[in-house]
Order: sequence, then C-alpha cells, then structure tokens
Amino acid sequence: MNTQSEKVNVVDTYRKRARNYDFTANLYYLIGFREWAYRKRAVAALNLSPGDTVVELGCGTGLNFALLQKAVGSTGKIIGVDLTDAMLSQARKRVAEQGWNNVELIQSDAAQYAFPPQVDGILSTFALSLVPEPDKVIESGAAALRPGKRWVVLDLKMPSNWLRHLTPIILPIVRPFAVTEALIDRQPWTIIRQTMEDQLSHVQFDNLYLGFAFMISGQRATG
Repeated sequence: MNTQSEKVNVVDTYRKRARNYDFTANLYYLIGFREWAYRKRAVAALNLSPGDTVVELGCGTGLNFALLQKAVGSTGKIIGVDLTDAMLSQARKRVAEQGWNNVELIQSDAAQYAFPPQVDGILSTFALSLVPEPDKVIESGAAALRPGKRWVVLDLKMPSNWLRHLTPIILPIVRPFAVTEALIDRQPWTIIRQTMEDQLSHVQFDNLYLGFAFMISGQRATG
C-alpha cells in the first residue's frame, strides 16, 4: 500500500467511525486495554502548566481535550489537528457543548502541518503510526517546541517477543483503527522511537499492554 492509499484508507475508516468513535474505543476495555488510563498518563507526561499552548496531532473527536483543559486551564490554548473532517465535526460538537473557547481545530495532514513556533507541548495518541512518514512530523514538531518542553506519543505496536506471532489474531481487533498488514510491516514505532531519540533529549520509552502499545516522551534540549 503506497502513501496515498494509506491516507485514503485512514480518511475513509475514520469518516465511517466518527459518530460512534468514542463508544467503540471504550469497547477495548473488554480485552483489558486501559485506553483512558494510558491517555491520562500521556497528558501527564507533557508536564504542562496553566497558560501553556499544546498541539494535539490526530485529535479525533477530542477525547483528550478535557485532560488537556485541566492541564493548561482557561488561559492556555489547545490546537487540535486532524486529517478527517468527520472526526473534527465531532470534536467541534464536544468543544461547543463544553463551552471551551480556547480550542482551535485545524484540518490538515500531520505531515504537512506547520507548527506554530514556541509551543509548550505536542501530543499524539493512537494516530502518529498511521502517518506514512512520522519521522518528518517529529522533526518538525521538535523544532517548534520551546526549550525544555515535551513531545509525547502514545500508540500501538507489535511486541518484539514471541507475542508478535499473534499478529493474525490481533489484526482483526485493531483493523477498525485503520491498522493494516502494510502498516505493521512498516513498523512505524521503530521510526518514531529512533527519530525521538535523534531529535530530543531525556527520551523515555515504555512498553504497555504486553508490548502491544507504547508511550514515548522527550523534551527539547535547553542548551
């Protein structure tokens, strides 16, 4: 599957899932996948403060917005970026219902998004692995961070141990998130980790859910 085909697959998948995304995502708790706990951990790793500006790539329906609001407060700003119009439509509804006036929503391919300068945090949860060239996104984001501020990625992966042989069983479970055989073969998690280690300091990588998910964080050097 080429880059354009991958993008079309992601857009088509999430247009179909947008209306019921929040509900279906919660169903993964049935197999012990603590998605909300992982999201809270990822937002906490950003180490945000009131008044900060944070960019969320692949913000989807805005599931993380409430957590980010608690971190940056009413004086901060959340910039939500997503490729899919239908997902952003749901995010707008969430923002309007909550009365948040500090959220900006942008429809853009993450690889083409121009980060504003001097942001205080960048977050991506279960999205960056779907981008064909995540290394370019990380490089661009790292350059936009203020010194000492953090990039955090939470995403899916395949384990490096014997559990990788469960791929034929796992794939149908994660296919609703646009995960394909081609994506698994590309191993975006290795690209994400290597680029984070090249571009940022104090990088921490943690395996989650028996190695089927991971969180990685790093900060822009202060020197």
